[in-house]
Amino acid sequence: MATDQSKFSAATEHEENVKNNDIPEHPYPSVVERYFTPGYRTDLKGQKGEDFCILKHSNRVCVVTLAKGHPLLDVGKAPVTKVDFQVGENTNRMNNKVTGKGKKGGQWLSEYSVLCRVRCADSTEYTLYSCFKAKLVEVNEKLLERPQLLQEKPSTQGFIAIVLPKLGECESQMENLLSSSEYEDLIRTRTTEQNIPTG
Repeated sequence: MATDQSKFSAATEHEENVKNNDIPEHPYPSVVERYFTPGYRTDLKGQKGEDFCILKHSNRVCVVTLAKGHPLLDVGKAPVTKVDFQVGENTNRMNNKVTGKGKKGGQWLSEYSVLCRVRCADSTEYTLYSCFKAKLVEVNEKLLERPQLLQEKPSTQGFIAIVLPKLGECESQMENLLSSSEYEDLIRTRTTEQNIPTG
């Protein structure tokens, strides 16, 4: 039976093939645009620019990704060389196992739970968070062998994890996130501030 990750990956891989002209392009919205509603968490834990995107499906399943303002996606940023899901002495997100439609057995996450740690070729390191109170369904195992997917295809093949909020909590949590238009406004404001001469 296909996992949530394989379903999401298959759908988004088709989208990537279209972009790469491997399949004739069509005028329809992308898989992400059609089936997912984005919400944005910014400057997480006070770290400037460390933004994340939550893609919410109508069935409550959410995909955690990097948002475009995150330093890992800056132009010229050194490539990611390692993604580590061992987030604590006794906690490895790779060991998460769920069963059934209710995803029983999954690790429970707070909005500040660590999903993984990332290391780049320039020795910089980043901690990536869940941003949502939810049950962990699965992490993106592809990142172990192809960590650069985080930067190359952040909203599709390079997603971080799939999570499932409690029934009744999903919408209220999404309401606390920025919408796409609000996030775009924030990005423009940041760009303007960076271009203002100092001194």
